[in-house]
Amino acid sequence: MTSEEIEVRAQRAIELFKQGFNCSQSVFAACADLYGIQDEQLAFRLSASFGGGIGRMRLVCGAANGMFMLAGLHNGSTTPHDNDGKMANYAFVQQLAGEFKAKYGSLICAELLGLAPKGQCAVKMDLDPRPADRTSEYYEKRPCAEMVGEAVRIYLRTLEK
Repeated sequence: MTSEEIEVRAQRAIELFKQGFNCSQSVFAACADLYGIQDEQLAFRLSASFGGGIGRMRLVCGAANGMFMLAGLHNGSTTPHDNDGKMANYAFVQQLAGEFKAKYGSLICAELLGLAPKGQCAVKMDLDPRPADRTSEYYEKRPCAEMVGEAVRIYLRTLEK
C-alpha cells in the first residue's frame, strides 16, 4: 500500500470521526474492506462497543481497539489450539500497542483525554505473546469460564426485556 493510499484511509477515518462515529468505528471502518468486510454498516456495528475506551468506560482507547480488531482480521487465530497463531497475533497487537503508546504516551482513554494523569490508570502489560496452556490448573485458578457463561446469560436476558 502506498503512502498516498494510507493517507486516504487515514483521512477517511478522520472524516468518519468528524461525522460522529466513535474512534473505534472510524479506525475499523476505514480499513475493514481490506479484509473482505464490504458492508460499512457491519463494520460500524462490529466496532461500535469499543469507542470511548470500551463502552465509554475510558479504558483502552477506541482508536487502539480499532487497530486491534483489524489485527484480528489480519492474523487472528481461528482454531482453539493454534498457539503459534495466537502468539503471532498477540505479538502483532503488542507491536501496535507499543507504537501507539510511544506516540501518545498511553493506551488508556482517560489518560489520553486528560481525565487522569498519565500512568495512573496503567494496565500491567504482559509482553510475552505466548498464550497460556489451557490445563485444568489454568481453569481452576481463573473465574473466566463462569463469567463468559454469565455474560451470555445477561446479554440474552437483556435482549428479551
